[in-house]
Amino acid sequence: MTIRELCESITEQADNHYIKKLCNILGIGRSSYYYCTSEQPKSRLHAENARLKQEVIRIYNENDGVYGAPKIRIELLKLNLGFKISIRRVGKIMKLVGLRSVVIKKFRPHKTNSVYEGGENLLSRDFSTTNINQKWVSDITYIHTIKDGWCYLASIMDLATDKIIGWHFSHNMDTELVLTTLNNAVRAQQGYSQQLILHSDRGSQYTSHNYQNTVKGLNIR
Repeated sequence: MTIRELCESITEQADNHYIKKLCNILGIGRSSYYYCTSEQPKSRLHAENARLKQEVIRIYNENDGVYGAPKIRIELLKLNLGFKISIRRVGKIMKLVGLRSVVIKKFRPHKTNSVYEGGENLLSRDFSTTNINQKWVSDITYIHTIKDGWCYLASIMDLATDKIIGWHFSHNMDTELVLTTLNNAVRAQQGYSQQLILHSDRGSQYTSHNYQNTVKGLNIR
C-alpha cells in the first residue's frame, strides 16, 4: 500500500491529533499528508488525452474499425480541438484503449500463362437491342468482407433493360460460380431467343470447357 492509499483509507475517521501522530510514525510532514488526501486538479495534458480518447473511439467505431492512426488524425484535425495532434499521439491513444485498424489486403489475381484463342467478339461494342433476351453481359465483382475476406459476385445483365437477371455470390472464384449464375439467368428468363448472345471477358472461369460446353448445350452464342 502506498502512502497516498494509506492516508486516503484513514482520512474520514482521523482527527488532528491522530493525523499528527500518524505523520510522526511515517516520517512525513502534515502538509504532505494533506496534499496526498486532497483532490488534485487535472493537468492540461490529462484533459487533452481524455478528450482525444473519447474522439478516437468515436471515429474508430463510426468507420467500422477500418481507420488507423493517420486517418483518425485527419478526422481529429477537422474538429479544431485547439492542441497539437500527431500520428504518434493518436497511435498511443489507440494502443491504450486496445484499438487496431482492420487491414484490407489488396486483391492480387493469380497469373496464368495460358491464353484463350477461341471465341469471337459477337457483341463488338454494339450494346443496342430491340427486345429482351437478345444480348446478355456477364462479369465477376470482387468484394472484400471483414468476416470472410475476399468474396466474389458473378452476375448477368440484360442489355435491353439493364436488369440483373442472374447472380451468385461465393467465397470461391471458380467455374461453379459462373455456371450457377448462368443457370439462374436461364431459369429466370425462360423462352429466350435462339440468337441470344452472352458476352464476357476471357477469364478462366468463362473459357473453361465446362462453361463453354454448357453454353453450347443451351444454344447460346
